[in-house]
Amino acid sequence: MIKSGKNIDYAAKVLNDDGIVVIPTETVYGLAGNALKKNSVNKIYSIKKRPKHDPLICHTDSLAKIKKYVNDIPEEAYALADKFWPGPMTIIFEKKNIIPDLTTSNLNTVAFRIPNKTITLKLLENLNYPLAAPSANVFGYISPTKTEHVHKNFNKGIDYLLEGGNCKLGLESTIIGFKDNKIIVYRLGSLVLNDLKKIGKVEILNKNDNYPGSFKNHYSPRKKLYLGNIKNLCEIHKDKKIGILCYNKKYKEIKYENQIILSDKSSLEEASKNLYSALYKLDNMKNIDIIISSLLPNNHIGRTINDRLTKSAE
Repeated sequence: MIKSGKNIDYAAKVLNDDGIVVIPTETVYGLAGNALKKNSVNKIYSIKKRPKHDPLICHTDSLAKIKKYVNDIPEEAYALADKFWPGPMTIIFEKKNIIPDLTTSNLNTVAFRIPNKTITLKLLENLNYPLAAPSANVFGYISPTKTEHVHKNFNKGIDYLLEGGNCKLGLESTIIGFKDNKIIVYRLGSLVLNDLKKIGKVEILNKNDNYPGSFKNHYSPRKKLYLGNIKNLCEIHKDKKIGILCYNKKYKEIKYENQIILSDKSSLEEASKNLYSALYKLDNMKNIDIIISSLLPNNHIGRTINDRLTKSAE
């Protein structure tokens, strides 16, 4: 059983000793270690079973600290940081050599964010190094938004779980960079495009690149997930025990207890908060074989939800 609690001083001691601590954020729980220590970073890759060509996001509590680890902070980054940090935005910078190549998968860039979670910000304030912290799940599986999800992924290797309740947003951060005076979006996330467009011109990178969450198959339940028209999928898979991930209503085609609604108010924000938790529930139901769902309205945070559903189903 993983030792857990809300002891910030103990969490800091574990991290100072090259240990691994699960930290809460407003997006998902993270598997954290000292980003400057190869030993800690190797532990993260090993525990998570993450390929080392998938770079890690670093977390700290201030832009002043980030300046120690990057060569330059563009003017656009200051404007974005002023508006969206702490928050679900990750910015890619050119890194200094103090950040090990292992942390960044041999890239000359490093991704940083300042999470909007009080207990974790207090922890980060007490550390003189950033934390590398990918999501606290086995690589490729559903990201954790509750401590119980972390326990479903791991029963050893983690030295402490810093408890922070359920994650407020429930989807990962939006990863951005800068090129030709444009904001480049590498990964859709909890910070929606409309908000970024208030700061500058935005371009979405559609090609597969080397950034967290860029693998084609990701965020996936162990049970096969099918996307499409739900009534059609019920007919196609009528010989299977079906679970339905519903947006705002249940369907008469199968038992109601095998269905989970993301938002009965048709709220995309509520749906995004509940997405991973609903997938965990369906994936652990013993009376279903497969999961079916449909895409949600493709606007605002719905675009990020659809991105995650698509990658979950591929």
